[in-house]
Amino acid sequence: MKNLVLITLTMLFALFSCNDKNMNQPDPMSFTSDFEADSDGWIGDFADYPAGEEAFYELTFERDTLPGPLEQNQWALKLSGNNHSDDLFMFVKKKVTGLEPNTVYYTTFTVEFASNIPDGMAGVGGSPGESVYIKVGGAPLEPKKMIEDNNHYRMNIDKANQNEDGENMKVIGDFSNDTEEAVYTLKTVTNENPFGISTDENGTLWVIVGTESGFEATTTIYYNSVTVEFY
Repeated sequence: MKNLVLITLTMLFALFSCNDKNMNQPDPMSFTSDFEADSDGWIGDFADYPAGEEAFYELTFERDTLPGPLEQNQWALKLSGNNHSDDLFMFVKKKVTGLEPNTVYYTTFTVEFASNIPDGMAGVGGSPGESVYIKVGGAPLEPKKMIEDNNHYRMNIDKANQNEDGENMKVIGDFSNDTEEAVYTLKTVTNENPFGISTDENGTLWVIVGTESGFEATTTIYYNSVTVEFY
């Protein structure tokens, strides 16, 4: 009889533990975009600049091959802009579906990009490397630029400015290439501490990767791959 009670209690404990796990820990999910076939659903855009000044800011987003001396048969997402506003934000975003509805997922980003800016380089307004911050994040709503009353484009999510963390985006590195050479080099950055991103009622969220610039001249970045893990 004691054995029967013990077995029953063990089964009930396992059942409730499983249910608690399902309630609090969604099934993990991850993806990697390497852009070899296409842009894999990533969309590029820009914010923190005056509306109508796209040509003056030399804003460019395209899928392109990596620059030399890197492997020029590899594809990447290229963003480029001339920062006249001391705060230009260049970003790519992607819609993610098939997650649990109304659920907070702990999220880790691993971003590999190409930079031609050596460590410690000085520049106008700030360093072209250490003053250009790599940010990642996400939200249940689509991150978009919006026109404010002063006719400037701002984001509809809280990304904060430059080297500050916002509610929806965190700083995970900078644009310097970790060398002393002004040549394009691949660099990988990741967030050491996972942070939460909520899904909407349909199990959808958006992820976003971008650069927040305090360098008042041109930055050109190539995103070679992005891996996002949800758990």
